[in-house]
Amino acid sequence: MDDRMAELEVRLAFQDELLDTLNTTVARQQRELDLLQQQMRVLYQQLKGINSGGDDAPAGHEIPPHY
Repeated sequence: MDDRMAELEVRLAFQDELLDTLNTTVARQQRELDLLQQQMRVLYQQLKGINSGGDDAPAGHEIPPHY
């Protein structure tokens, strides 16, 4: 009986460690996903501005005056 209890305690300890590792990984991935979504929104707004010819278009992408 003591051997089974010790084995269960060891398994529980490993599962707790694995759960903490998975939780840390998911939290890190969520932060990365949030950052990527924010960058995507910024890029979308820049592209939208370029396509509409808005004032927020980057200076390097303007049509030269001879056109």
